Amino acid sequence: MTNTTVNLWQMKLSHPVMPAAGPNVMDAKALRDCAEGGAAALVAKTISSVAAVIPHPNMADLKNHFLNAELWSELPPENWINFELPEARKIGLPLIVSLGYVADDIAKLAPQVKPFADALELSTHYVGSDPRPMQDAIRAAKEAVDVPVMVKLSPFRDVQSAALAAQEAGADGIVCGNSFGPALGIDIENGGRLWMGGKGYGWISGPALKPISLRAVYDVARAVDIPVIGVGGVSRGTDVVEYLMAGASAVQVCTAAITRGQSVYGKIANEFTKWMESHNYQSISEIQGLALRNNETVMSAPPRLVPENCTGCNRCVTSCLYEALYLEDKSIHIHVERCTQCGLCLSRCASDALQAA
Repeated sequence: MTNTTVNLWQMKLSHPVMPAAGPNVMDAKALRDCAEGGAAALVAKTISSVAAVIPHPNMADLKNHFLNAELWSELPPENWINFELPEARKIGLPLIVSLGYVADDIAKLAPQVKPFADALELSTHYVGSDPRPMQDAIRAAKEAVDVPVMVKLSPFRDVQSAALAAQEAGADGIVCGNSFGPALGIDIENGGRLWMGGKGYGWISGPALKPISLRAVYDVARAVDIPVIGVGGVSRGTDVVEYLMAGASAVQVCTAAITRGQSVYGKIANEFTKWMESHNYQSISEIQGLALRNNETVMSAPPRLVPENCTGCNRCVTSCLYEALYLEDKSIHIHVERCTQCGLCLSRCASDALQAA
């Protein structure tokens, strides 16, 4: 039986899936819903020195991506300290408290949330490319608490340099990454109105963000020797596999919980476990960092054909710009001399009829 447990510092998780800081963890009730939905740990929405005032509307599911104009918690810190965090502590799962954004805020808030936190996550989404404010925030947190302090990095900065600067300042872990933007969405069916309120700008999350966040995890995991948590577009078990292979120790989920409900954490974890079992992996350590240890991918020959696997769907033929692939007698064939080894057909084939040579 596959062992999916994860050890993050003093926290032992039954599997690597937890929520990310966002509207899905807006208060203690939402955090309890996450726990009942199968999350292995809890992350509270980012608390800052004042309550956030967000525009309305502030979320839109645009199918290929999710757009949001969310900020930090709309609850003042006093609400979290006096009620939400004490209630969340009663749930019984490891609790990570997210704080923002600069050293003065952290120095004030960290001692107040200390009784409830198994770890802190510092958001740097609104900190620029200069690492010193982030480092000051880390040092302020480390002076105030004796639990691990993680830093959440935005994917549009030089994440390796930022992660190294965070580690130098004493960070115990890195979270990669945050939503990406600013971005714009236009509702063409309603007079060209902007999907987001306020200035109309939002931030991209959901599946469209995953390749960017995955790259950030991959880069950071190669640069630091502290745990990395992947977040961005996790919506199924195989996404967890990718993040772990890129070097992550665990993952966080937000958009999928918004669009599919809070039970998504357990569903993703179950899919992950089934994938591990079907591929005969006994523990997470067997797949963690696999991509980091692989040599550079090179395709030096046309794909290997497995005609008996071909379903005749014709997807590979349609997308082969070089007309190297064709169907004959409901089976795939190739003009070897036309193949440029672009590799597209390998990702287009759903039946394993085309494989890397």
